[in-house]
Amino acid sequence: MHYLILLTLLLLFIFLPQYWVKYVLNKYNQRDEQNFTGTGGELARHLLDRFDLQHVKVEITEVGDHYDPDSKCIRLTKDKFEGKTLTAITVATHELGHALQHAGKEPLFLLRSRLAQLSVWATRVGSFLLFSAPFLVLITRAPSVAILNITGAFLIMGFAIVVQVITLPVEIDASFNKALPLLESGYLNPQQVPAARKILKAAAWTYVAGSLASLLNFWRWLAVLKR
Repeated sequence: MHYLILLTLLLLFIFLPQYWVKYVLNKYNQRDEQNFTGTGGELARHLLDRFDLQHVKVEITEVGDHYDPDSKCIRLTKDKFEGKTLTAITVATHELGHALQHAGKEPLFLLRSRLAQLSVWATRVGSFLLFSAPFLVLITRAPSVAILNITGAFLIMGFAIVVQVITLPVEIDASFNKALPLLESGYLNPQQVPAARKILKAAAWTYVAGSLASLLNFWRWLAVLKR
């Protein structure tokens, strides 16, 4: 009974923030021509030029707002790229924060990017181990298939947990050490700042929830593989 209550609370802690984030982003994603003369895409371009990052592009994407360090590009969904909303302005400035981290060669950002690339190979190797474990045991006459299964699970999910844990401080820095001070410096009026801070906090919670979900999945896999 205690285990069931704990699991329920954990699931609520993981999934409720996702709904809260959607609510906050949608709440402040209403077009406001009076307070915003430019779009999220235009602000991103302006800030990049202001910090001498003319080589960084700004594009529309359908796969979620992000900064791509490989192609040096800020990608915003259409509503953020074309939107004159508080959400569009705040999200665009947050992604600009990642471009500044990259330009400044900040260690955590570079580590996160490197690990994200390695995780692709880790997933491939881990999947191979999980799929081929029974055959490898027959060929090598290893005493137990569990070691190969656990290794494969760690490469797939354990690596993802490490990336998530490192991602959280990178995202917090982009939001509160870079984006928020910029927004407060004149891009928002004082009345809009609390709502922008709320948007940035909501975005940060998605990574907290993601880390917890990864830990839960990893724990479940280990429980299954040890049987």
